[in-house]
Amino acid sequence: MAAMGQTQESHYTGPLKLDGDPKGASVVILGAGLAGMTSAYELKKAGYKVTVLEYQDRTGGRNWSIRGGDTIREIGSTQRCEFDAGFYLNPGPWRIPYHHHAIINYCREFGVALEPFHQINNNAFVHNTAAFGGKPKRYREVENDFHGHVAELLARATNQSALDQSVSKEDREILLEALKNWGALDNQYRYAKSELVSERRGYDVLVGAGSIPPVYSQPLELDELLQSRLWRSLAGSHSFDMQPTIFQPVGGMGKIGDAFAREIGPGVIKMNCRVVKIDQDDKGVTVSYVDPLKGGPTQTIAAQWCINTIPAPVLSRLPMQISSSLRAAIDAVAPYGTNFKAGLQMKRRFWEEDELIFGGFSNTNLSIRQIGYPNSAYATRGKGVLLGAYIGGPGCYEYAVMDPKDRLKRIVAEGTQIHPQYREEYENGITVAWSRIPWTMGCLSNWTEERRKEHYEALIAIDGRMMLAGEHASYGIWQEHAILSALDAVKRLHARITAA
Repeated sequence: MAAMGQTQESHYTGPLKLDGDPKGASVVILGAGLAGMTSAYELKKAGYKVTVLEYQDRTGGRNWSIRGGDTIREIGSTQRCEFDAGFYLNPGPWRIPYHHHAIINYCREFGVALEPFHQINNNAFVHNTAAFGGKPKRYREVENDFHGHVAELLARATNQSALDQSVSKEDREILLEALKNWGALDNQYRYAKSELVSERRGYDVLVGAGSIPPVYSQPLELDELLQSRLWRSLAGSHSFDMQPTIFQPVGGMGKIGDAFAREIGPGVIKMNCRVVKIDQDDKGVTVSYVDPLKGGPTQTIAAQWCINTIPAPVLSRLPMQISSSLRAAIDAVAPYGTNFKAGLQMKRRFWEEDELIFGGFSNTNLSIRQIGYPNSAYATRGKGVLLGAYIGGPGCYEYAVMDPKDRLKRIVAEGTQIHPQYREEYENGITVAWSRIPWTMGCLSNWTEERRKEHYEALIAIDGRMMLAGEHASYGIWQEHAILSALDAVKRLHARITAA
């Protein structure tokens, strides 16, 4: 994400203030995701007549928590979630960085409680099938051993005057002191088995009481560590968007979408409306829609203005009266990136009881990529739901074409290589392949620097009586950017209307 310029801090500066009387102007908003509902909430407060058309039978869009009894419809398959009451999977966004001010402010305003989300758990696993006999290693072991060995190498180079051209004599002594502290080196600047090293990477026998003394652990050898490639997992927590503190809504990410719908109020959002055509002239916009499940006659709604938050892969297929520049911009961003997630209900929280893993996630080179541990209800007895797979890139499509039952069989089989308890504890699961979700056809916009330079300004411009909003109409890919896009669209549209 850093390489794509998507890790900047939010530009949110506070609640939106819309001065001027819109004189009851009407706006139809397409999509009840966070961008659409932000637009509806702010415009309704300012005195606009607002109607929202939503494809699904729920609000929130990708802000979604799947619970027991829910039906997940993909192109070519249908699943029913069998989780016990109280459990859920966030198949889309599942974390909120501390610097995403807009969404946190709406949570504060709407009374959505937040709790910590643990991005890194030092006691979770990192795993490579080709390293250490396929046995997982603890994150803390790999991180501290890697730092320790690198610190020893740098200290050796410094003592051999190999860095004299880069470091002054005075700074060399400071550097050696820093390396000793950072890498847990001994007085000879070696990274070796010791009490200090065990305080970083963990003990074979923990410090306790009575007649059993602690047993220091043996660091991994440098060559084994380098060849294992497990150090690739260490950079994740250093990304700006992944640095603490990170939050999640208590009870599921979908609580935010629920709160927006509640605050917007009844009679504004129309469910089960699949947009099939958008017409406009110099007086307004007419949207044609049908029920996506029942079909039936095509209905229409007319308004003076339109804010369109339909995801680009779906929007690119619709007949619309728009400029050629906007059409080209939509087509440029229409191939969305995709993700795949799976939730697994287990009979007991063995990751806590057996392995002392409370929150965070484990990384692996297996196709499932990540196992995520729930960041709530710690140290409780009974069942729990794991994130059994979190996949991005080409691997998503491999799972997308599989029957959902076959997906789960493979996910459980691979997870057993990290947690053998899967064999006895797995009960049921649910999967979501975003490339096959009909109302979005992907998970996130996939701008390139070249396409953004050529098409972005056209994408966000007011085109006749319509303008776009959503994370694809922003410089990021998070919920925060969907909200910021909506606030920007509302502000510019309001200025246009009141000026007229």
